[in-house]
Amino acid sequence: MVGRALAVQEAVVRQFGDRLDRSSLVMGDHGIFVVRVDGEQIFDKETDAFDVDEIVRRIRPHLR
Repeated sequence: MVGRALAVQEAVVRQFGDRLDRSSLVMGDHGIFVVRVDGEQIFDKETDAFDVDEIVRRIRPHLR
């Protein structure tokens, strides 16, 4: 799971790095993998198919 999280973080930083206030990975238990932007959940491995490009597309509208 860490590999997927790192892939998402790398893609987000490459695409939006100059527009981000911060990017963080929070390690936890039980295989939880969610992506949030300003507190809004935009990806959850339990309900969404893993696709880095789609996650990046979902983030884009949240950035100014």
